[in-house]
Amino acid sequence: MKDLIITSRQLKKEIYILSACFAAAFLTNIVSIIIFKTPWYEIFTQIGYVVVITIVLYLIIVFSRFIIYLAGGLIKK
Repeated sequence: MKDLIITSRQLKKEIYILSACFAAAFLTNIVSIIIFKTPWYEIFTQIGYVVVITIVLYLIIVFSRFIIYLAGGLIKK
């Protein structure tokens, strides 16, 4: 069985992408609070939804990167 090695560069890249997804979800929460004029404590009470949206955004990005990787492999052939 081969060992799987993840370099620190790859790990930092994934952390940056995940952080950007969290920031986008958090900003979406803030914008929705402003638009719908709800109380500001919802920033904390809706953190579960923010985390779920973060994971969904990250999975969409991972899926699109995988599709691009497969398309690049097909183009090379």
